[in-house]
Amino acid sequence: MTSHLLAIDAGTGSVRAVIFNTQGQQVGIYAQEWTHIAEKGVAGSMTFDCDTNWQITQTCIQGAITNAGIDGKSIIALSASSMREGIVVYDGAGNAIWGVANVDSRASEQVAQLNRDHPDWEARYYATSGQTFALSALPRLLWFKQNRPALYEQAQCMTMISDWVLYMLSGVLASDPSNAGTSGIFDLATRQWDKDQAQAAGIKDLFLPVFESGTVIGKVKTDMAQHLGLSKDTLVVMGGGDVQIGTLGLGLTKPHQAAILGGSFWQQVVNIDSKTPPPADMSVRINPHVIAGQSQAEGITFFSGLIMRWFRDAFCDGMDYAQLETKAMQVPLGSYGILPIFSDAMHYGHWIHASPSFIGLGIDPEKYNKYSMFRSLEENAAIISAINLEQIMRFSGAKIDHVVFAGGAAKGKLWAQIVADVLGLPLHIPEVTEATSLGCAMCAGVGAGVWSSFNEAAQAVVKTARVIEPNTDNFEPYQAIKRRWQQVYHAQLTLVQHGLTEPMWKAPGLSTSDSNTMN
Repeated sequence: MTSHLLAIDAGTGSVRAVIFNTQGQQVGIYAQEWTHIAEKGVAGSMTFDCDTNWQITQTCIQGAITNAGIDGKSIIALSASSMREGIVVYDGAGNAIWGVANVDSRASEQVAQLNRDHPDWEARYYATSGQTFALSALPRLLWFKQNRPALYEQAQCMTMISDWVLYMLSGVLASDPSNAGTSGIFDLATRQWDKDQAQAAGIKDLFLPVFESGTVIGKVKTDMAQHLGLSKDTLVVMGGGDVQIGTLGLGLTKPHQAAILGGSFWQQVVNIDSKTPPPADMSVRINPHVIAGQSQAEGITFFSGLIMRWFRDAFCDGMDYAQLETKAMQVPLGSYGILPIFSDAMHYGHWIHASPSFIGLGIDPEKYNKYSMFRSLEENAAIISAINLEQIMRFSGAKIDHVVFAGGAAKGKLWAQIVADVLGLPLHIPEVTEATSLGCAMCAGVGAGVWSSFNEAAQAVVKTARVIEPNTDNFEPYQAIKRRWQQVYHAQLTLVQHGLTEPMWKAPGLSTSDSNTMN
């Protein structure tokens, strides 16, 4: 009987189960959306509904087995990835008593409280963890303690959401560095929880053993195996955070390898040594990689894919992206001077965006139209990605010779060429369409001994579909546009600072007056 690997990817908006054979080929998938509960009277709340979401997860596992047309007992190992930052808290009997999704922002006041009462803490903890308070678990746990005291008293431990998936299957409570690191209560160098940080903030010890990704933590529970059609000998293998495990699925296993993930948000990630200290200016986020001994420096470009979808739906009369790109190819480099003001480059320590706008529009319809605006958005996403990668290279000393470009944006011919031209580097476009799930399957396969290491797994299953070489003549013109955009963005941000416009986004716990610390 052919052996298979099961990957469970618990994303922000949906969960999917994907089955691969041991050659890394996808043979079955089943996905279902889930929603997070806004608690009445709790602004910004997005509760993770463990009971409902576990039912959905089981449906996906069973559906993937059916769609693959396989005997579930042929699945020799499974692993899980999930949205980062989301947490689940358990009582002493192992029951989930409270959980929040990554998009939960209920703890804005606790972020402000921490910064007000302890103005030096965030910088000190960032130097250890690579995280700020805005997305971390510490303010959320403080909210839990202050607002749900009876439940907090019952709390005995917490996990990230990928850990919760594996716990429900195996009965083993544990965490991995890549996702636990996004909680902020973590030490990048030791790849262990930073319990002192939690204790100083008045949070009790909720922290479980940490196992590296690819480590077998148990087997599927007998009753769960029977219910799902799996074998009781199916190995349960530690997984990780979705971005880090997704870059594993793109083959980023070695230091100084880099990728741009072009989805709804864009992430720019570079592998660095885990002992590399985060930058003093707190400019980028640092997360533990799923590869032991490595971290990933990460820049984030907000809403790049979502902005493109909005622009298409609002202004482009039913045209698809391919049609828009064909027209945009006729627009010259620089899009007649149009500068989109949406996401800023990464300023992780003090992160507030300007109000959304287009600067530099004229009234000549031959130049200033939906096609030139569309191209300007593609150029802008590439420019911000370049700024974020430059910030990473500056503090880490990383030397990048090419970038893997993945996600929906990589399907576009023009967009990929613009990114290559702005960076002045070749882009490698991978074959894989489900990088996070493939990375998760690679974890399962390493745990089961299919591959001896992540390097061996990557060499065996990760393939490059095409390489985009940069047009070197375009590099310097884009450098000039990048410098102009940075100056214009700073000017637009001062309007937010003075209360004249509303920010597109600001980090929880910050006021708009904090924008004067940026750029």
